[in-house]
Amino acid sequence: MFSVSDHKFPEPQAKRPQSLDKVNSFNSILQLIHQPRTCLLFAILALQVLLLFTLRSLPFARQHLSPTYSPQPVRLPLTVPEPEDECGSGRVFVYDLPKTLNQEILQNCDDLNPWSSRCKALANDGLGQKATGIKGIVPDNLVPAWYWTDQFVSEVIFHNRILNHKCRVMEPESATAFYIPFYAGLAVGKYLWSNSSTAQDRDRHCEMMLRWVQDQPSYKKSDGWDHFITMGRITWDFRRSKNDDWGSSCIYLPGMRNITRLLIERNPWDYFDVGIPYPIGFHPRSDSDVADWQNFVRNRSRSKLFCFAGAKRGAIKNDFRGLLLSHCQKESDTCRVVDCAGTKCSNGTSAILETFLDSDFCLQPRGDSFTRRSIFDCMVAGSIPVFFWRRTAYIQYEWFLPGEPDSYSVFIDRKAVINGTASIKNVLQGISREKVKEMREKVIDYIPNFLYAKPQEGLETVKDAFDIALEGVIRRFKQQGELGFRWK
Repeated sequence: MFSVSDHKFPEPQAKRPQSLDKVNSFNSILQLIHQPRTCLLFAILALQVLLLFTLRSLPFARQHLSPTYSPQPVRLPLTVPEPEDECGSGRVFVYDLPKTLNQEILQNCDDLNPWSSRCKALANDGLGQKATGIKGIVPDNLVPAWYWTDQFVSEVIFHNRILNHKCRVMEPESATAFYIPFYAGLAVGKYLWSNSSTAQDRDRHCEMMLRWVQDQPSYKKSDGWDHFITMGRITWDFRRSKNDDWGSSCIYLPGMRNITRLLIERNPWDYFDVGIPYPIGFHPRSDSDVADWQNFVRNRSRSKLFCFAGAKRGAIKNDFRGLLLSHCQKESDTCRVVDCAGTKCSNGTSAILETFLDSDFCLQPRGDSFTRRSIFDCMVAGSIPVFFWRRTAYIQYEWFLPGEPDSYSVFIDRKAVINGTASIKNVLQGISREKVKEMREKVIDYIPNFLYAKPQEGLETVKDAFDIALEGVIRRFKQQGELGFRWK
């Protein structure tokens, strides 16, 4: 808003009277008139005219004779605003952990699971190997942005991004949040399928991390409330309550209670678990990559109503994924299927990508746990997800998905599918083409939220999953401080 100056405004100039020409001709009039009385009369009239115009020009008469006016405010010069602080909401400090807790784990990539080397999966700063077989499926200019990314590498991706973040600080005193770059998922993955591993093996790295972190002044000051960590597997891999059970007990260990944990699947009843998108294959290099991809999937011609990519779980009683696979195979005129028996669909394939690109809807049952990486593969291809468990997405990824589930997805009660009272095909065919278009547009709008960009500094203006997660964590810490929400 402009302010009004205290200085006085300049007085308006009086108008020039139109009768001044008459005054200027006064002498010539007198010369033409010779009769005394007439001369006297004209002289009196002339004096009156002169007196009238003299009075109008005096300051004391102006307020009575001049027209009223409304003074205009003086426009003061605008001050140049200071540049906005891009890190005004908070700054992050990254702990320099012992290398045995991250770098050495990567260096020993040949030994991270009992079946094969993980080195290819962890190449290219965690993005994995360059995608092959997709030329002709995606636009040529976007082929270099695709990788066969492993679903369990979020720890590596987050670590590389946060080291290069504009709001990273080198002094803990100026930090709002503290990041612990421990590769918890990679560390425990080595022991999950080993018959000879012990509970102590599965907990060792986490115990080392906590001993080190708890000795830091910043942790002692807050008791961990402003600390966060990325754990690259589902939460249940870190919640062992008995020695003979699955996974590690990392989340239950002393010192972890107040640390915010970013996981690809969270425990909905644990405040400190935050669900983040599974890493998938598309890693845009620029804002234009994102826009080009959105336009591509928006204009894609889709030949199938719905699709399913997955495999049966023969060891599971009443396997719902097997039911969907059979259902889709029977409805081959409207459904496209990719049978992922074995490991042929591991970390994405061109067949899965093309299937999602060609389908309006994609069926998304629960996986080995309630969530699946396929959810994000599906939506990035512009396909609309169909859920059968609410825990598969709706109470997992609140920071990343629209708040109105019906705006971007379809929910079908699995019990109705099992007992035959609901037909997936009929439900999906009953959705109008206009509604399908609206839902797809909502999915496309949210695509950036599911991506992890390739540049370690992030994209120019588009916020990806990493940006949203970091902003959410800092916002959470700020709210905790304002509310005094603490316990020991």
